[in-house]
Amino acid sequence: MSVHSDAGFDRPVTTAVFRARKAAHQRIVMITAYDTASARLVDEAGVDAVLVGDSLGMTVLGFDSTLPVTLEDMVRHTAAVVRGTRRALVIADMPFMSFQISPEDALRNAGRLMAEGGAGAVKLEGGASVAATVERITGAGIPVMGHVGLTPQSVHQLGGYKVQAKEAVSAAALLEDCRALQEAGAFAVVLECVPAELAGLASAELDIPTIGIGAGAGCDGEVQVYHDLLGLGGDFTPRHAKRYAQLGEAVVSAVSAYADDVRAGSFPAEAQSTHMAPRALEELQAMRAKKVRPATA
Repeated sequence: MSVHSDAGFDRPVTTAVFRARKAAHQRIVMITAYDTASARLVDEAGVDAVLVGDSLGMTVLGFDSTLPVTLEDMVRHTAAVVRGTRRALVIADMPFMSFQISPEDALRNAGRLMAEGGAGAVKLEGGASVAATVERITGAGIPVMGHVGLTPQSVHQLGGYKVQAKEAVSAAALLEDCRALQEAGAFAVVLECVPAELAGLASAELDIPTIGIGAGAGCDGEVQVYHDLLGLGGDFTPRHAKRYAQLGEAVVSAVSAYADDVRAGSFPAEAQSTHMAPRALEELQAMRAKKVRPATA
């Protein structure tokens, strides 16, 4: 029996459930989704949370980073994901420059993701430097998930997509960032691309759950990108991901077969066709023969 069908795993997931899962030593499952169809599938599979990540800039929109993603993009895709979910908590990423200008600006934008997008929570990148912003947003009743370690919106400052906090000083700073987010009211924090030992320390010290991605097995939960798990992202698979299916290859094969059938004239066939009633067809042919034009409104 899968864990999501057990008692207590069939109710809608809230932020309170995250903390309860940590207390009960039950790991939290999170995955990205960017549209209604994928959201419906992952929700049916029993994940606890769906992250509408600004990673959609690369997986869906074709950019080479998350930086071009706008708040309008996030509102639209979040609403689409919400329409596809029944149980999972939907968390929306706050995109680049939607929360960095001021806490008030961040609150306004977080409110749009909740009110217009229908999100159950928002996620933003940064540690102690954004604690005041997190406190302002949570103070207004909006749940916030933090995100430290490799923060993709700061990729140029970090010098690329690589493991963070590998040295003692930077590791200590990351732990401070985690504590600052917890004190500011964050209900959970994502640890991206940090050493497993450090992620384990953070998970043990914090009261709020940690959600890892490229952070080892010691976190309270895990998040992965939908496209990476299903083989929909091309040939490259990040080290932190595991392919559970090769759907990209299956799609290419299926569409190639469709193209072959169309070119061969075998699709559509009788099973995919509809027909006029004989009398209606006779009337049409008679009208054409007499060059009668149908009356316009």
